[in-house]
Amino acid sequence: MKLSDLADNPGSRKKRMRVGRGIGSGKGKTSGRGGKGQTARSGVRIKGFEGGQMPLHRRLPKRGFNNIFRLDLTEVNLDRIQAAIDAKKLDAGATVDAAALVEAGVLRRARDGVRLLGRGELKSKITVEVHGASKSAVEAVEKAGGSVKILAPREAEGEQKAS
Repeated sequence: MKLSDLADNPGSRKKRMRVGRGIGSGKGKTSGRGGKGQTARSGVRIKGFEGGQMPLHRRLPKRGFNNIFRLDLTEVNLDRIQAAIDAKKLDAGATVDAAALVEAGVLRRARDGVRLLGRGELKSKITVEVHGASKSAVEAVEKAGGSVKILAPREAEGEQKAS
């Protein structure tokens, strides 16, 4: 093999299309942009414009709002906690709180706090400290001999410390 034999694979390099170079090129005059007006220009186009007809996003009614004070609680079910206790990742004797759940790998992060939900069955006697709990979850924990302590929301805790 010689240096002069080296070449790219056929079709790997494509020549750039030269626009606006006469009628014979197939891309002369308007250079593939069609007629005149806004769409022939670069950088300008009205998204969602329907030719003067009232656009769909303005025809539909506005609905709802975003509550900026809403707490983003991470939900955890009783069956996940029981599975962690069975796998010896959680200590049933110690207090089960957000930090313990994250450390055990039950939750990835606690966000604004943890809310306990009642899916599954709890066999262990545990003490749980969470920011919220459903009635069924509280009943299930107390039936197993444990207790649930509802903590104040994170924002409220911060306000108390400030004063």
